[in-house]
Amino acid sequence: MTQYDYDLFVIGGGSGGVRAANTAAGLGKRVALAEERKIGGTCVNVGCVPKKLLVYASQFNDQFDAASGFGWTVGTSTFNWSSLIANKNQEITRLQGVYNKRLQKSGVNVVTGSAKLLDAHTVEVEGSTFRAERIVIATGGRPFVPDIAGREHIVTSNDMFFLEQLPKRIIIVGGGYIAVEFAGIMHGLGVDTTVCHRGDKLLQGFDEDIRDFLAEALTKKGISLLFNADIEAIEKTGDAFTVQLIGGNKMTTDLVLYATGRTPNSTGFGLEALGVEMDDEGAIKVYDDYRTNVSSIYAIGDVTNRVNLTPVAIAEGMALIDQLYAKQARAVDYDNVPTAVFCQPAIGTVGLTEAEAREKYPDIDIYKTRFTPMKNALSGLDDKTLMKMIVERSTDRVVGLHMVGTDAPEIIQGMAVAMRAGATKAIFDSTIGIHPTAAEEFVTLHQAMI
Repeated sequence: MTQYDYDLFVIGGGSGGVRAANTAAGLGKRVALAEERKIGGTCVNVGCVPKKLLVYASQFNDQFDAASGFGWTVGTSTFNWSSLIANKNQEITRLQGVYNKRLQKSGVNVVTGSAKLLDAHTVEVEGSTFRAERIVIATGGRPFVPDIAGREHIVTSNDMFFLEQLPKRIIIVGGGYIAVEFAGIMHGLGVDTTVCHRGDKLLQGFDEDIRDFLAEALTKKGISLLFNADIEAIEKTGDAFTVQLIGGNKMTTDLVLYATGRTPNSTGFGLEALGVEMDDEGAIKVYDDYRTNVSSIYAIGDVTNRVNLTPVAIAEGMALIDQLYAKQARAVDYDNVPTAVFCQPAIGTVGLTEAEAREKYPDIDIYKTRFTPMKNALSGLDDKTLMKMIVERSTDRVVGLHMVGTDAPEIIQGMAVAMRAGATKAIFDSTIGIHPTAAEEFVTLHQAMI
């Protein structure tokens, strides 16, 4: 019998990999985890967590403006980017420590360095080799940047958290969630912000009403949206950059951020040589049990490019370990996964879009409301809120909920529980609302629009 150093070797110290490693070690398995950068992966280090901290920072400007309507006199305010980044770094360092302590407490051997697969059971990290019965790839994704003239002048979302100074002007290329989130952050911090998107609408894949509403809201705030536009070249001119658009127009800016999607981080550590199957975009192909075509190698999270969300990667990690070591075969249910976009105003959504619902069901009703939040009666702000509910008429089942507005992610999280429980429109109607809140609108949508 072949002797293994470990029962499980995890490559990638992000949320999914860490959860898989901790859970397996908690079941008494010998586990090692390799991470070449910082424990916590994208979410903790250059994603969800630091980005949310920057979102909070960018909201104070509006709150200062709103305060006078409620009787407050706010003095002259100033913003210090360096202080924000230093405080952000301190919090991220704390979270990294929490992750490391949990791994140590679980008994996971954390190996720092770049991992490479030598064969289906052997991992090499910085010259040391480790034999494992099973290997889990949880290496996540990385920002995608196209090959254009002046590519060296581009920054990605990873770089935004370590800028030495805040630019006066920024062009953000892309129309997805990263692009609109950073547009809100930069604008809120006083940066002249332009979004350049080659499509005709933001947030492809989201409900059309949400897409239209957000574009209107961002424009109203003063963010410039350039649709059906793309960059041909970037040239450094003094302390600034000249951006050449396809078609001939030029723009000058201090920073060019590309938020044009992410690509699976699946190359460079030996998967190709082992014959691990990948799709055309570089995502690792897996079966329902997260096993690749090489029976001892598994993959979870963004590297499989299915539902690229931190909580999904965590759920996949837990499901995999339960299946392998706890003999509890259970699949992650990818239906009705709630998600949020922390743009300003924020988006929360769960279930089907209207287009998806019309394609799936022959009979749907649409309930929708658009209103001014109560706070803005005195704040002087012109922000609106949009809520939308999609119902399958024949069963009365709610199949989609969408919201744009303050606290949308917090509200939709609770609504997702109701949807997963199979709530009908009648159940929503019979639920007494909490007044006065925005959330109560979801239980008082009585008149179908269609």
